Amino acid sequence: MSTDSVEITPDEQIHLLDELQNLLEKQIVFARQSNINEIEILSKQSDSIVREITRSGILESSEFKSRHEQLRKLYQDLCLALTAQQAENAKELSRVRKGKKTVGIYRNNI
Repeated sequence: MSTDSVEITPDEQIHLLDELQNLLEKQIVFARQSNINEIEILSKQSDSIVREITRSGILESSEFKSRHEQLRKLYQDLCLALTAQQAENAKELSRVRKGKKTVGIYRNNI
């Protein structure tokens, strides 16, 4: 397959897919650990790989159908992990706001 006159060998195709899978797996782990900074760094790396994969049309090939499904599942898992983390952050923020409000009430009554 080619990307704008640059030939991508089968080994390079597999390497790109492996790298994307690895980055998604790491992002899932970091999401579960609440490490948003690392997720952001890895997402930038993932973005460039996804662009290359998209340009080359690797996942449109029938030989990579199972890899496409596997990557799609990992992406869904990442979205779920990030959504769960977002919900946890929202709960924690709500607790902090309630605590701050309570401290403010006590302070005003003293």
